Amino acid sequence: MALSVKIKEWLGPKRMALGALVLSLFAMAFLLYLPADHFDHGDSVCLSVVIFDRECYACGMTRGVQHLLHLDFKEAASYNKLSFIVLPLGLYLVGSWIYKTYREASN
Repeated sequence: MALSVKIKEWLGPKRMALGALVLSLFAMAFLLYLPADHFDHGDSVCLSVVIFDRECYACGMTRGVQHLLHLDFKEAASYNKLSFIVLPLGLYLVGSWIYKTYREASN
């Protein structure tokens, strides 16, 4: 059996789903470990701000989500109100993909 076939068998959907779950949990724990105001300072990396000097709809999303993860709702709303939609939706989509992939691999 060729090495590439063995690697494909080893990196099956079940392992991929478990890897995504571990990576997601690690990322969430790392963001919770950082202080809530970690991303509040510094220059903007948004292309809309850098090139056109205008804020886009997603400006402040990273800071808003970071404050939302730390349950600082007032500060999260001051950065971007869409973070109240984006964070739960993102968690749902990642969680449902992991669940679906793991469940299909188990059958």
